[in-house]
Amino acid sequence: MRQTPVIDNMKMIKPLLTILLFSWTLHPALALDYSLPDMGESSGAYLSTVQERKLGRAFMRYVHANANVVKDTMLTGYLQSLGDRLASKAQLGAGSFNFFLVDDMLINAFAGPGGYIGVHTGLILEAETEDELAAVVAHEIAHVSQRHIARMVQEAEQMAMPAAGMLLAAILLGAATGGAGAMAMAAGGQAALMQKQINFTRANEREADNIGIQILAKSKHDTRAMATFFQRLGRATNSGGVTLPEFLLSHPVTADRTADALARAEKYPYQQQHDDFDFQLFRAAIRADQFSSGKSSAKHFKSTLRDGRYRSEDAERYGLVLGLMRSRKYSEARKELGKLLSKHPRNPMIRATNARLWLKQGNNQKAVSTAKQALASKPGNHALTVLTADIMTRARQPKSAYKLLKKHAKSHSDDPQTFKLLARAAAGSKKKADSHAALADYHFLVGEPDVAVQQLLIALKTPGLSFYSKSKLEAKKRMMEEESAALKR
Repeated sequence: MRQTPVIDNMKMIKPLLTILLFSWTLHPALALDYSLPDMGESSGAYLSTVQERKLGRAFMRYVHANANVVKDTMLTGYLQSLGDRLASKAQLGAGSFNFFLVDDMLINAFAGPGGYIGVHTGLILEAETEDELAAVVAHEIAHVSQRHIARMVQEAEQMAMPAAGMLLAAILLGAATGGAGAMAMAAGGQAALMQKQINFTRANEREADNIGIQILAKSKHDTRAMATFFQRLGRATNSGGVTLPEFLLSHPVTADRTADALARAEKYPYQQQHDDFDFQLFRAAIRADQFSSGKSSAKHFKSTLRDGRYRSEDAERYGLVLGLMRSRKYSEARKELGKLLSKHPRNPMIRATNARLWLKQGNNQKAVSTAKQALASKPGNHALTVLTADIMTRARQPKSAYKLLKKHAKSHSDDPQTFKLLARAAAGSKKKADSHAALADYHFLVGEPDVAVQQLLIALKTPGLSFYSKSKLEAKKRMMEEESAALKR
């Protein structure tokens, strides 16, 4: 993972360091259990939901530029689906949140402004059940539902939104990954001022635990999973030392907090553990990707299958399929995948892998038809739409991919990969202006506004542009130039 760069503007850091409060980081040096004091509904008075969303988009652009955000939309799609189900029980509704994965082995999850919630792959591997992962996600949703992030920027309201979002992300990522830049700032001379400025309490963490458990109960997840996961987090925290100043020292999950979570959970009827096969597939895919080569990945899963060391045999076999595909042993992968398809013919992740394997085996027709069938079973599903368009493009059907993505991209304007794929499909369809415009969106979303503006300048030079198209491109160019200038101020 790339290291977070040093940010020199110390005066802008002070009101924003509190983003750390909403991190579940279990880096030995940072496992915070703090939060801001309850400031009630006043948060809406100084940061509207529109402003918070704008801040969130700036936050995500910096995250994309400085973290290894997982690009596989099938993996992200599982996390988004889980999060949407939980959010609906918090009466916030699907679509209120954007969930993303960070490819990093630290045990961490965090809530950013505007409903952006990140989960590290290390936390996925630490969780043993979907209920445990749901407990973490529900806790972060609770922070957002109480507008804790909005409250953090009360003293930063004069700061340009893009700059504020960048700094929030810089601090959070630096803390989560041990990045020298953000941690140096936190340990600097402003630390004492910050400690005086903000009176940290554990009230909001407990509030988030309480609301999170309510969300678990309403969504039929095991409410005891939060306490179970707390215990595992506590063991991980206690395995390392701490070196930060006192106000940033680790606050491992305490026995009191675990007991409190368990006591709350006992108030709800016991929920029998539900089928979490999709979670086990999701986890197996992340495990498979941690190996340095497909060969070592396949060897590992063959060993665990042989010895019976697994929670789900079929999920373990799925990991083997991915390892075999990565090592280009396609015939063997096809044989193992066939066993899964006979038992789970309609599972989205398995169907997506089937389409990808057909493509690897050179059967473009079957690859496209398999992807289209999967999408037909879940019309409009973002992960399956992107998968299908990607396979169409690779199977030399760019016009079909372009048609599929053109409208879809408008309702998924926060996803860089959608625009990157749209750019490829447009280029293959001889739509030069659209291709460069989509590339501009992609570069803007990954935190490269100057490159984005250059792509728009190229698009504007396309012969035969209509007045309407030219006006749209120029308006987008002005917006990106303004955002770029705000970041440099």
